[in-house]
Parts: sequence; structure tokens; C-alpha cells
Amino acid sequence: MKLYYLLFLAAIGCAPKPKIENQKAEIATILDNWHKAAAAANFDAYFGLLSEESIFIGTDATENWNKLQFQKFAKPYFDKGKAWSFNAIQRNIYFSEDRKMVWFDELLNTQMKICRGSGVLVQENGQWKIKHYVLSMTVPNDNVDEVVKIKAPLEDALMESLKK
Repeated sequence: MKLYYLLFLAAIGCAPKPKIENQKAEIATILDNWHKAAAAANFDAYFGLLSEESIFIGTDATENWNKLQFQKFAKPYFDKGKAWSFNAIQRNIYFSEDRKMVWFDELLNTQMKICRGSGVLVQENGQWKIKHYVLSMTVPNDNVDEVVKIKAPLEDALMESLKK
């Protein structure tokens, strides 16, 4: 009996893992579907891909939301039938050694021109869920000084309030 048990364990241990390319394609599809759900203003599909403990960090310094806070912010946009439209133009996907966690970065074509998204997905009950996402606008290095001049008054006041 012990021999059968050992053979069974050996067979499980030798079972091939899905190819990394297939897993990357699965993650890319999840992320593409997430972005498509926003473009289609499909609130349930969009937020259904987020973990219950997810964090969304937006382009504004004040946008650091848990899932419920993000839903409250986003609901009026989705209710109007138009949220936002992001399309990945480049994406890198990385897996933890045990393939239970993924992190990624992506360049996005958006209404704000090129933005960068990055995040983490984890497996929850056999499904990949977005646990953390950061959206940031890109700024050409040659234009940083101009951008800083524009945002300085708002962000100087925000930094003062955060010190208190």
C-alpha cells in the first residue's frame, strides 16, 4: 500500500505545470477583459475581477482606495454608461516561483495619452483576482519642469495638509 502511495505522490510531483506562455496569455486576457469592462461601463464585471481586499491607486495623489472606496468613486461614471477606456499597448507579466502570484506592468493607450499601469494578481478560490493596481501618467523627461509648475500649487498644499 505504501508503494502505491509513494508512486501516486511521485506522479503528482512529476505532473507538468501549465506552460508559462499559456499562463501569461490567461493573465493578459484577464487584464484585457478588466479594461474592456470599464470601457463598456460593466460595473459588475469590472469590480468582479478585483479581490475583496484590493487596492487601487490612481493618478491623483489622493487616490489610494480600497475596493469599496474605489467602487463609490467609480459608480457615477459607470452609471452614466461611460467609465474609461484603456488599451494595453505593451505588457510584461511575471510569476512567483510557485505561480500563485503575478505582478505586471503595462503601457496603456488612454484618454490621458500613454499611462502606465502596474499591479499584482493572486489566486483566490482557483481564480485570478487583481489585488493591487497602480495607474500613473507618464511625463516626458524634457517636460518635467513644466508639469511640476502646473501641479506645484495643488500638491504643495496637499503636502502641508498631510504633514499635520
